[in-house]
This record gives sequence, C-alpha cells and structure tokens, in this order.
Amino acid sequence: MKTPGNTQNRRREPSHDSGYKLLYSHSAMVSDLLRGFVPGAWVKALDLSTLERCSGSYVTDDLRDRADDIIWRLRWGSDWLYVYLLIEFQSTIDPWMAVRIQTYLGLLYQDLIRAESLSERGRLPPVLPLVLYNGASPWSAADTLDPLIEPAPAVLDSYRPRQAYLLLDEQQRAKAGTLPEHNLCTALFRLEASRGAEDVLSILQALVNWLQAPEQTGLRRAFAVWFGRVFLPKRLPGVDMPPLNDLTEVYDMLADNVETWTDQWKREGLEQGVEQGLERGLNAMRHMLVRQARRRFGPAIAEQTEPVLAHIDNLRQLEDFGDQLLLSQDGEDWLDAVRKAGSDEDR
Repeated sequence: MKTPGNTQNRRREPSHDSGYKLLYSHSAMVSDLLRGFVPGAWVKALDLSTLERCSGSYVTDDLRDRADDIIWRLRWGSDWLYVYLLIEFQSTIDPWMAVRIQTYLGLLYQDLIRAESLSERGRLPPVLPLVLYNGASPWSAADTLDPLIEPAPAVLDSYRPRQAYLLLDEQQRAKAGTLPEHNLCTALFRLEASRGAEDVLSILQALVNWLQAPEQTGLRRAFAVWFGRVFLPKRLPGVDMPPLNDLTEVYDMLADNVETWTDQWKREGLEQGVEQGLERGLNAMRHMLVRQARRRFGPAIAEQTEPVLAHIDNLRQLEDFGDQLLLSQDGEDWLDAVRKAGSDEDR
C-alpha cells in the first residue's frame, strides 16, 4: 500500500475543519457533545431528539457573506424555546476568538430577526458558543472579550462587551483522563491524542461496536471518510489510502498493516501526537544540551552551541549529541563535533 512520494494524482485532503464538519453534521455527535461535555444540570432539560441542523451562512447589512461552521438548534423545556449552538472548530490558537464569536452571534441574531424566528414572547433565543480545539499546545486565548479591551473609566463599564464561549481543549482533556465513557466525542478526542496504532485499533473497535444500528450507517461512513482522508494521511504521509466507506474496512486495513505501520507512525512523530508536539520535543532536547554544555564547558561554549543545534531537526541526532557531550574532552572538542555533524546534515 505504501507508494513513492509522487502525489500529483492524489486527491486533495480535507482540512481539520472540513473533517469535523462532516462528523458533526450528525445529530448523534452533537448529542454526545452536549450530554458529555457541557456543564450544568440544565442540559438534562434539553430535548435531544429535536436536534435540527440550521444554516450557518449569513449576509451582513453591507452584503458581505460570512459563514459559521455548524449551527444546530433543539427545544428546551415546556416553552419550546430553541437553543442555538454555535460550534467553532479550531486547530490553531486564535487570540481573538472571543471577538469572532461575538461577530458570529450578532450575524446569527440579525438573520433570526429578518426571518422572524423569535420566541413566543418575541425574544431572541439563547446561544451556546462552543470552541472545539485539538492543537497540541494548551489553549491560551482569552475565553471572554473583556480582557481583550483596554481599561476605561468606570462610567463606561456598563457598555463593555463581555462575550464568552465554552472551550473544549480535546488533547488536554484526553491527557487528563477526564472524558466521559461510551461517548462518540470522547472516542474522537482520544483518537486525536492517540500515540500509536494499538491505541487507534482499540478505539476503532469500540466505535464499530457502538455504531451497528442501521440508522447509524451515515455516521459510520462519516468516521470512515474522516479516517481515510484526514486522520491517517496526517500520520502516514506517503501511504496511499484506498476509498474507505465503513469503519470495519478501516479496522481491517489497519489491523492487517499494524506491524508495518507502527514503525512509520513512530518515525513521523506519532508519539507526540502532532507535529507541534514533535517540535516541542526537539526544542526541549536542544535546551537540555545547551544547559549541559554550559555546566561542563561554561557559558561561552553554551552560547556557541545554541545556534548550531537550532538547525538540527533530527531527534536521534540530538540524542547522539548527548553521548558526544559526555565523551568530549573540552569545549572546543565538543563544538568541533557538533559543527561537523551540522555540516554533514546540511549536505
């Protein structure tokens, strides 16, 4: 199944966002998201059987198109009041996310007013803004708008916007082990944080068992497409994936190739989960070597070591430098060895 590096005829792979949009176009995913990850007893009052997909594209007053990712609505309590879910998918940290959420919410409300989709009392529905983030680094952006605005006189305080959103940091939740059991979103988050083929096979088997009912055929296929066109290509670059239409096909294919692929998953940095994780590992190794060089040979040698190591992107080579640091008789011997290895790497 492994093919040479020629990718001219390969189809363009979907992005993280488009893959998630495919999965969260199914009400079962949204239902598990609400049931398992939104805090508060109020969620029990939601009628999950009424989940309904809404349009996510709106037109502003100056006729510029703007689009959200996915919006659902469902009935809440005896008043049949609708709750709209603004789901914003992120794979990188946006420090201005709270501003974006406020903009999207305003566009949504404008659209509902035009369409006269209001409550029986003529009011707008409440909105739950969700941000799903699957990056390797912990989310660091402000989760409300208030800290993004400069302080102002107290008289302006009542006019200060405080838009907030609910953040779900998938990988941090998975690492902390705080995910609900038997939940489709939990399976997805654990897959994103998985560190090897065996982990993926275990989660895959659970999904196959959960999604056996005929009415779940569409979601089964959505997971299969996500595996074949988003998840596996990121972890197995250079491996040509056949069209995958069902989770059992994904499981069988991975199980048949698990021994062959495990080594490649490791080589491609699967242990770190994502490319950012690998880069953090490289940076940590470089930092450790510079510290050790400073302790052995002094700050002048450490200062000369740092720019040389900055160009080394091979984790195994950096590990070998650790051995070299112990074997070098003095700082000049150490620098000569590091510079020579760096020159060889450039060639």
